[in-house]
Formats: sequence, C-alpha cells, structure tokens
Amino acid sequence: MPTVFLVPSFIAENAINTIPPYVLDAVKECNVIFAENIRTTRRFLKSIDKEINIDNFEWFEIHKSEIEHLSDFKKKVSENKNIAIISEAGCPGIADPGQKLVEIAQKAGCSIKPLVGPSSILLALMASGMNGQQFEFVGYLPVDQLERENRLRELENASSKNLSSKIFIETPYRNDKLFESIIKTCRPDTLLCIAKDITGKNEFIKTKPVAEWKKDIPSLHKQTVVFIIYAGF
Repeated sequence: MPTVFLVPSFIAENAINTIPPYVLDAVKECNVIFAENIRTTRRFLKSIDKEINIDNFEWFEIHKSEIEHLSDFKKKVSENKNIAIISEAGCPGIADPGQKLVEIAQKAGCSIKPLVGPSSILLALMASGMNGQQFEFVGYLPVDQLERENRLRELENASSKNLSSKIFIETPYRNDKLFESIIKTCRPDTLLCIAKDITGKNEFIKTKPVAEWKKDIPSLHKQTVVFIIYAGF
C-alpha cells in the first residue's frame, strides 16, 4: 500500500525555519499532491527548495471541494502512488482540509505519516499558560451576534465546570466583532488569550482577564488570530 504524508506548511509568511528539513524529503517521495491551494503550495515548496521540480507531481486542489475529490484520492491510492496532503498555514486535518482524505486512507490500509510542523492552535495553547491537560478546539463560533454570545456563555460555563481551556478562531475580518462579544459576554475574571501572527515577525501572545482586556483593546482586524478562554478557577 502507498504512504500518505500529512505535510505542514508555515503559518506566518516565509517562516521557513519552522519547517523541518525532513518534510521536503518526504514530499520528494510522493507522486501526487492534494493541496488546499495549488498556487500557494507550489510557491511554498519552491521557497524551501528552489531546485524542486513541482511539475513532476500530479496535482489536485481540495479547497472547498475535498469531498468532490474522494474518488480521485481513492484512484491514486489504488494506483499505489505515494500522496502528500498539504493545507494552508498549518497542518492538514487540524482546522484545515484533509481529514476526509485521511479517513479514506485509513480505511484503505495506507501508511499514514503525520509530519512535524507548526500548528497555531497548539502553539497558542502552549504559550497561553492555560490548561493543556484539558482543552477543546471548537472551531468557528456563530456569525449571528446573539447566537455567538450564547455560545460563548456555554463555553465559559463548560470551562468552569471541567477546568478546560476552550480554543476557537474566526475569519480575520470578523475578529473585532468576536472580541467585542467576548468582553461583553464573559465574566470579568475569565482569562482570555489572544495569539496573533504566530511564528511571524509581529508575533503577539498575551493572556489577561477579560476585565483587563477592556482597558487595552487590541487591533485584530484582518489578522490571523487564535482565541482561548479559561474560566476553570
């Protein structure tokens, strides 16, 4: 059976040093690449090795259409071709496409090789000072303000009850709205970590009670941000 490599990409532009050298060696073992975005993935591979011939690979783009490519993926597995799955800014299958393809690979008995690389979710949690033994990544919160505030209350209550950290993200242009909902809805002593531009030149990771954030409102618009709350006191 073929090997399926889960290939990390840098989460801050041109942070090449965050990608271990063995990642490139693994990619070179592959015949096929399933990428969240072909154009940026080609640029990513060229940035870590200018000599790589990216036209040697057979390419499939899975951005917003992962399920549509399940048959293509099954076909390449049946052809015994090694496959790389590469998502944008992080690790495949973790808040990024790839999980459905890996599910198929598991059922087919492929060898699955997750490669070490940066995950903004884990890096934010590591630097937050919050509970790393009990945590939950809940993805995106509702867009509707009332639903979003209700969801925040649910997460805060669950954090208090289970002593767990709650991690979530938002589309960059809605970050400020989410922040406003957090400081409006959450209790003053609930801890909030804001982590932005992780591994980048303007990296910012800070944990403070909600009451203190109200006095020091950050600019988050159109930036990549991970939010974590903890109310387990």
